[in-house]
Amino acid sequence: MSGVLVEICLEDLAGVRLAEDAGADRIELCSALSDGGLTPSIGTVATVLRSVGRMGVNVLVRQRAGDFVFDAAELAAMVADIHAVRALPNPRGVAVGFVVGALRPDGSVDVDATRTLVAACGDAAVTFHKAFDQVPDRAAALEELAALGVARILTSGGAATTLEGADELAALVVQAGERIVVLAGGGVRPGNVADLVRRTGVREVHLRAAATVASGSLATSAYDSGHRQVTSQAIVAAVVDAVREVAA
Repeated sequence: MSGVLVEICLEDLAGVRLAEDAGADRIELCSALSDGGLTPSIGTVATVLRSVGRMGVNVLVRQRAGDFVFDAAELAAMVADIHAVRALPNPRGVAVGFVVGALRPDGSVDVDATRTLVAACGDAAVTFHKAFDQVPDRAAALEELAALGVARILTSGGAATTLEGADELAALVVQAGERIVVLAGGGVRPGNVADLVRRTGVREVHLRAAATVASGSLATSAYDSGHRQVTSQAIVAAVVDAVREVAA
């Protein structure tokens, strides 16, 4: 079995180096993960591109929290964010991709909006994010996204976790073939990732390898609960080791 790629979702700058040192293949760079993830600042992306040595960097482009039904102004802002990221220096030439998603009010893929976002990404690989799990007909949505040139779909198979959605994930992997990658994300942990890969045949997994640390401030407020989440190098390393054992 060939290797399984590990993608770490993070928002902390220190976690970028920790993830790379622990063997992660790619990160999804976000902000506001407590809101499901939003577009990181241009300064954050620039800093990451200066610091990574080999990992791929996928940048989430989501203009606001809440639903995935975007109006024209929101779509234009996301296109502008994509263009700004593409214009940044990339001194080590790492692979830079984008994570996007747009739905219609009925939950189906907003093909026109997605086409616009994909076009803005140019030759950068595009991941359609977990809005995919809200789509009522995911098999049909996979075909639409493949036709639009989307490189991968982040999904738990429509379930709360990837293991609960394992049967649908396996079906999506078969349907996708070599046309589009199924990136399994949702409840992926060191103790279950090997079973997930064996049951579904996914070649890429995605997780938030989070640990809770105390705030750097002695004073708490409505903006600071006294703790925050950061990336755990130990969790990343454990997942990387587990998928290597599956591939061995």
